[in-house]
Amino acid sequence: KGRVPPVRPPGASEEALFVDGCTRCGACIAACPERIIVKGRGGFPEVDFMRGGCTFCVDCADACAPGVIVRPSTGTRAWPLVASFGEACLAGRGVECRVCGEACEPRAIRFRPRPAAAWAPVLDQARCSGCGACVAVCPVLAIAMTVPEVAA
Repeated sequence: KGRVPPVRPPGASEEALFVDGCTRCGACIAACPERIIVKGRGGFPEVDFMRGGCTFCVDCADACAPGVIVRPSTGTRAWPLVASFGEACLAGRGVECRVCGEACEPRAIRFRPRPAAAWAPVLDQARCSGCGACVAVCPVLAIAMTVPEVAA
């Protein structure tokens, strides 16, 4: 209770089905070339963006014998995650920093000029792949991968 739900590998089934079907064999962990899938709570695999970003190579899905991680359909997102900037963001506090934007391959993080202040980061959610490459490079750990709230 009160815990942030773990980020499962891209293409993972809904959480209850994933936990029910995952054998915790570690094949997806071994298959990940980026080494961002780790053994998490209860021995279940989860993504650790502090180790780097996901390239969506789907090697984890190919290695998953129980089939709780599957290749996303062509043209669909692997997960709904997007980057979000916290209050500790240096640029948001007026300190020049653009490290996250430099790490962002799809160029979803841009910087908007502000009068007499450092440029502020702005995320284009439509361009953000949810790879998480921006998370580990942030010098103050101000970026999290979250599921955006849907406007009612």
